[in-house]
Amino acid sequence: MNLAPESPANDTLTACLRHWATVKPEDPALTFADYSVDRDGRRRTLTWRELAARVDAAASALPVRPGDRVAVLCPQGVDYVVGFLAALTVGAIAVPLFDPGLPGHAGRLTAVLADCAPTAVVTTSAARPAVAEFLGGSVEIVVVDRAATTRTRPAPEAQAGDVAYLQYTSGSTRSPAGVVLTHANALANVRQAVRGLGLDPREASTVSWLPLFHDMGLILGLITPLVLGLRSVLMDPLAFIERPVRWLELLGDRPGAWSAAPNFAFHYCASRVRDADRARLRLGGVAAIVNGAEPINPDVLDRFHTAFAAAGYRPRMTRPSYGLAEATVFVTTAADAAPRVTTFDRDALGEGTAREAGAGVRLVACGAPAGQHVALVAPDTAVALPDGSVGEIWVHGPNVGDGYWQNPLDSTETFGARLTGDHSGLPEGPWLRTGDLGVRHGGELYIAGRLKDLLIVDGRNHYPQDVEATVAAADQAIRPGSVAAFAIEGADTEDAVVVAEHRGHAELTEQSERDLAATVRRLVADAHGLALRDVVLVPQGHVPRTSSGKIARSACRDRYLAHEYGKALVR
Repeated sequence: MNLAPESPANDTLTACLRHWATVKPEDPALTFADYSVDRDGRRRTLTWRELAARVDAAASALPVRPGDRVAVLCPQGVDYVVGFLAALTVGAIAVPLFDPGLPGHAGRLTAVLADCAPTAVVTTSAARPAVAEFLGGSVEIVVVDRAATTRTRPAPEAQAGDVAYLQYTSGSTRSPAGVVLTHANALANVRQAVRGLGLDPREASTVSWLPLFHDMGLILGLITPLVLGLRSVLMDPLAFIERPVRWLELLGDRPGAWSAAPNFAFHYCASRVRDADRARLRLGGVAAIVNGAEPINPDVLDRFHTAFAAAGYRPRMTRPSYGLAEATVFVTTAADAAPRVTTFDRDALGEGTAREAGAGVRLVACGAPAGQHVALVAPDTAVALPDGSVGEIWVHGPNVGDGYWQNPLDSTETFGARLTGDHSGLPEGPWLRTGDLGVRHGGELYIAGRLKDLLIVDGRNHYPQDVEATVAAADQAIRPGSVAAFAIEGADTEDAVVVAEHRGHAELTEQSERDLAATVRRLVADAHGLALRDVVLVPQGHVPRTSSGKIARSACRDRYLAHEYGKALVR
């Protein structure tokens, strides 16, 4: 199976663009379905030749030198791809971000721009006024949709080890940090993902609504099709939120299409796509949909599979996966089989051992690595643990980034870990410490939670997503995926707190809020043996999230401690 251009001349992202523009110039490279002007989606397609020409024109307008940073502040669409690739073409380091109009993320954008210090930004003519106002004249702006080749100059020849882009983390447990990723990291990760998924790239295309500034969206919607010469079909995230059936319609347009989405998208489609729309879908030719970026709920998978079975969708098409920006994105993925769900004894798991049980915690297997090493490690001793033991997930492979941008201390701590003790069959280092907890069982990786998010109360470990699922099941008005469980300092030990969004919060009386909070306490105590110090019910949108949509537990904890939620009714 030919997974990618393998010759030394095609070992960079820019070389891949030139390769496909030469080999198949008139084949479609990129399609954007624009639902802002047409409810059914107006398609705009560029061939490989047209894409390369647009990139060259934008590159010629960039007033930068090799190694300068170029921030991409474009809306989702063709121009985003052009701006990103133009930065690489002139030897600059691309920084995939978003235009200032993205609600709720102005502070993050300010922090990232201060950290990467771009020489120029690329945007569109429509977004330019808002970008200019946001920047205040501090950085030169290049409008990529109006760029025309104005001058010619020798393009620097990129090397595989050159930095291609900075992928800023979503900041769920820390301030955003720019992961330094090379051309070689990106190409290696594409090959690992395709090998792990078992896809045939000769018959594939990618479909994505994920933001291109997000690691999974960038790899799926831009870098994978660029490396493999596939057709990429993009849509705006808002178009998906407005009508999720649009994503599924695009997936059904041609056989061999594959995509990726977080768990909430599966829930959203199963609950929001109408019966009449389901009847029109044809999903039997879908190659795969990767489920990753957040904890995977097995009940959600069941609902999704049931909802779209009549359209030809089969459980084997869903590929639970695990990854993170520090490893480019993909680390493990499930093979061509229905997702594997295992029930583990809750108490044993809290004590660090995975033991199957008839009742307990149901976890979804996230498959195995391809072309990289994954170890489960005791975080305090750096000793590799045997299968069946819960430990921190460590990763070693050609896809692991070079560190964090201009942050040597955090880079050494996160990217420079080394194993101690007996680690036969595994390299000593360097290893990427992910901060995630997991266990290898039956040859597959299961994710147990974030090391920093772990609730340790009265000497027992509790995984926050497990507690959050119990809270969400307490009442239909509590929004699934909108609950945060975290620990705060207590008198003698840590205490657990839950903040949950309630759909009808404005109509809740004081007594009904007390009653629901009491129900939550009882269910959590019965299921987890955990006494909650506080239960806080809040309106929709009050549980903070990262830019990629994950629950930001540490930020929620900070808001709680700052009394931003007011005085709780039940303590």
